[in-house]
Amino acid sequence: MAIGHASDEPGFSRRSFLARVGATGGAGAMFATMGALGLAPSAEAATKTPFQPPRPSDFSLRGRGAAKVVVLGAGIAGLTAAYELGKAGYNVTILEAQDRVGGRNRTLRGGDKLTEIGGATQHIGFSKGQYMNAGPARIAQWMTTMDYCRELGVPLEVFTNSNADAYIYNESAGMTAPVRWRTAKADVYGYISELLAKATDQGALDQRLTATDKERLISFLTSFGAIRGRADGFAYRGTDGRRGYSVNPGAGHTSGTVLGPVPSLSEVLASGVGLRFSFEFGYSQAMLMFQPVGGMDQIPRALAQAIGHGKIRTGSKVTKITNLARGVRVEYQKNGRTSVLEADYCIATLPPHILAKIPHNLGANVQAALATPVPESTGKIGLEYRRRWWEEDEGIYGGITNTDLDLSTIWYPSSGYGSGGRGVVIGYYNFGGNADRYAAMTHADRLRRALDQGAKIHGEKYRQGVASSASIAWTRQPHIEGGWIGWPSRGAEYALLNEPQGNVYFSGDWLSYEIAWQHGAFESARKVVTELHQRVLKG
Repeated sequence: MAIGHASDEPGFSRRSFLARVGATGGAGAMFATMGALGLAPSAEAATKTPFQPPRPSDFSLRGRGAAKVVVLGAGIAGLTAAYELGKAGYNVTILEAQDRVGGRNRTLRGGDKLTEIGGATQHIGFSKGQYMNAGPARIAQWMTTMDYCRELGVPLEVFTNSNADAYIYNESAGMTAPVRWRTAKADVYGYISELLAKATDQGALDQRLTATDKERLISFLTSFGAIRGRADGFAYRGTDGRRGYSVNPGAGHTSGTVLGPVPSLSEVLASGVGLRFSFEFGYSQAMLMFQPVGGMDQIPRALAQAIGHGKIRTGSKVTKITNLARGVRVEYQKNGRTSVLEADYCIATLPPHILAKIPHNLGANVQAALATPVPESTGKIGLEYRRRWWEEDEGIYGGITNTDLDLSTIWYPSSGYGSGGRGVVIGYYNFGGNADRYAAMTHADRLRRALDQGAKIHGEKYRQGVASSASIAWTRQPHIEGGWIGWPSRGAEYALLNEPQGNVYFSGDWLSYEIAWQHGAFESARKVVTELHQRVLKG
């Protein structure tokens, strides 16, 4: 009998079938069978999609040469496309409007200059060794970004995305003081466990659970929520130390003073702190996460070095794209002069709303598709403090404080722990309307606002000891004009731009399912490189 029809035979359920497999072959055989039936993750499900970069032998064995390719944009997608094509000997030239590589991957250091649309300019004054990742700042361990860091020799360190001792502060919910993540989670998990245990014990779930299931669930909830037993009504009291201590356990007779008093269930629900937990379960946000040692821009720097700086023309703004019967022509301006570059193919990796402003002959459908995604507003401010008070005074080593203030989040540095020296705190990383509000301000006003808001969480010391600061509003960055884009839907426009238009290909995180992550840009570049290379080989 075929496995696929095991559940169709009268009197023979899938459960009994698996039980027999387990009885005869053990747990390993049963788990493998569950995977084959789609009931459990299999080894195949955990395997990354293989990527085979172009190789010189692909051409030498066929007796033909590689093509000439012009790449528009030296962000992660553009650099990756050029890097991978270069492995097979493609003649690649990158045109980049800015005076640097990296695109939205930008690390600000002392001595840098940051100019916004309209001319407002900041001269970054961070001290030596201090920096701010103005764009991407973290990498999930499953992402392709990790593979390129390994291949390019970019050293990594842990980025603390989640920290039990960081804070949650929801002012609009009536909170008058921040609460530690550990405390909030203990209270939410405790009360939810109490409610579910009581409901289970009182028969509310009898239609779904057997008597054995019920006891196992109650046992789990007792441990998960640190609640009392049946004799005490499964009450949550918060007395096991999970909430934290006002006096930490120590030596001798110092057993520690458990933090109190415990708020009521109604107060916990009203605070809204539980709404903050969901990001920890997100596939792209779960620990462990990583960052390059010394700044995120180590990635584009390594890519540019591998490509060869002579192949990258910075300060070159594209002004026209013309698809030809055999090839493509790109016009660009550099130092006030217009130049023309012709190639066999073009890979356009600029943001779609920027590409939509460039004249081309790709047709009205392409133009409409490029104009469909909506640029998203986001911004950050970096605050360099003369001492690491968040560690010394509050015991916070890395991590993120979440708020409903217009600063949205505060990030504490994930390096230099315990050094006793300086450190850069991200005083806000916000989005949408909040980011627009800060973008409309001068840097001085952004700084003032960020310090006033942050002081609601950390007190007056938050305003003191700031040695230097830098802020970025991505909607006001020339040639970028947005933190990332959002698709109203991944419909015909998305599909159109994921296909070549004549000899022009499009690539970027905006053509992936991981928008705003470098992983999306890497994956999109690999996709386009594979498709272009297969086309070239077919002649």
